Amino acid sequence: MSFPRVIFFDAAGTLIRLPRGVGHHYREVAARHGCALDADTLTAAFRTAWKSMPARATTREPRPDDDRGWWKALVHRVLDSLAIDSWQMDREAYFAELYAEFTKPGVWELFPEVEAVLSTLAGCCEVSVISNFDGRLRTILNGLGIAHRFRHLVISSEVGADKPDPHIFERALALAGCTAAEALHVGDDARCDWAGAEAAGLQVFRLDRPHNDLRALLPLTIPSGS
Repeated sequence: MSFPRVIFFDAAGTLIRLPRGVGHHYREVAARHGCALDADTLTAAFRTAWKSMPARATTREPRPDDDRGWWKALVHRVLDSLAIDSWQMDREAYFAELYAEFTKPGVWELFPEVEAVLSTLAGCCEVSVISNFDGRLRTILNGLGIAHRFRHLVISSEVGADKPDPHIFERALALAGCTAAEALHVGDDARCDWAGAEAAGLQVFRLDRPHNDLRALLPLTIPSGS
């Protein structure tokens, strides 16, 4: 592996995580709407619904609703699987509050080593984000105090392509003004991050917690004496 000029980071699972899990937040918002649900049951329903959702459209331009409609369909599948009817809870109001829930302070947190690693990389190479997320990621990273570390946030809803589609990597490389050979992608997902970036010609750091973490990236990206 050659030392990269640009490092692209995945976001969820790489830089940030939900410490209490997705089911906790689905339950908390449901409780505020008068519906008592179990967090573990919601987590299982979410995972099943996630796997069953159709792929988001590859438009190669910003998707009209910042993928909000896709997330709404996912939430409805979760509620359908638990037989939550409209008389039990106002689904529209529930989704609206749930969608906003995931931008609130304290919902997401950084993995422990993230701030130190980003600080060490500062001045050594350019860093950006490539994420299968939507515009809420900007609010999340701002709230966690790391948005300023990244030159670009390349977000799938805004470029109209999700990893592993090569277009999102090509767009990121164009914004960075570098070739694929000069770039390294860091992520935790075997299909989206590892295979996707490799197919686009980028070098890849395979994040595989708990077997490694982002600190293992530093010897591969910073020449000795830097």
